[in-house]
Amino acid sequence: MQLGILGLPKVGKTTLFNTLTASRQETDKFAASKKTHVAVAKVPDPRLAQLRPLFNPKRYVPATIEYVDIPGLSQGEGKENLDLAQLRTVDALVHVVRAFEDEELVHPSGSIDPARDVEMLDLELVLADMEVVERRIERLRRSTKGGANPDEKRELDLLADVILPALEEEKPVRELELGADDEKRLRGFQLLSAKPVLLVVNVGEAEVAGADPSAMGIATSETCRALAISAPIEDEIARLGEEEQREFLADLGLEEPSLDRVLRASYDLLGLISFFTVGEDEVRAWTIRRGTVARDAARVIHSDIARGFIRAEVTFWEDLVRLKTLAACREKALLRLEGKEYVVQDGEVIHFRFNV
Repeated sequence: MQLGILGLPKVGKTTLFNTLTASRQETDKFAASKKTHVAVAKVPDPRLAQLRPLFNPKRYVPATIEYVDIPGLSQGEGKENLDLAQLRTVDALVHVVRAFEDEELVHPSGSIDPARDVEMLDLELVLADMEVVERRIERLRRSTKGGANPDEKRELDLLADVILPALEEEKPVRELELGADDEKRLRGFQLLSAKPVLLVVNVGEAEVAGADPSAMGIATSETCRALAISAPIEDEIARLGEEEQREFLADLGLEEPSLDRVLRASYDLLGLISFFTVGEDEVRAWTIRRGTVARDAARVIHSDIARGFIRAEVTFWEDLVRLKTLAACREKALLRLEGKEYVVQDGEVIHFRFNV
């Protein structure tokens, strides 16, 4: 899964990117980067960490998410400055919004207003989508002058009667209630405003413990989530050892690094869950979409496992941690057999039996 980090210049995008991915991309307080950066973040998972000492594995592999740091854009320059080719391929967007005060760093609009900045960036995405939709409508109308087949007619009706009017009203496509067929038709267009969004509000150090995006006028929905962090503080925390981290977080009134919340929120936004495989060779987290059945989960590991699927041996991670071994889970009837259509649940430990 890949998420694109974007926002206005100098809001803390690259600082957040560096913290999430343990990268060291250059940042400058007054000069905005013009480069796109791509790196992978390891998703911290205390469940997996508790499974690790049971097996002392040769390899320990947490789940990962890929983040793309997009250069900042200014109002009215979205289509020119956005890395559209890169953004259109991501699964979701992370919009970093400035809510911190800094007299040396003047906001392009002259004042700090997170809600206004959210609306402004949404408008840039909408305008970029309008261009794509209008071009497609024009092509469809030219090619169907002699008569349209049912698929072309449905696509034209969807774009001309539903999508374009919404965009003209400055409404992101993600806010529309569309049927499964219509959503499938739109996927090929990779519309930016159709992608789910995680709003990361970058606040000052003094406000981070009690910051509430809703109190700043930021509206959320099923496809638009929000949380507050202090990016420079997170970067500092990430450089500390475990004990120093705990002390620093306690001083700030935080229970965990906000980095962990961003990663979990990214997962949740995309409807992702993790299941685990364990053994002396490897303890590993695998990422799947919520609602995935056992055979499709097996395919994430290897296509041969899905092709030769026999059954899945399933237990819950807490039971395994408590009882220490899979054999003990089996004796307590907590290791059960499931078929290929079983819907995998978050946090399950699975061993797949297969024959090819």
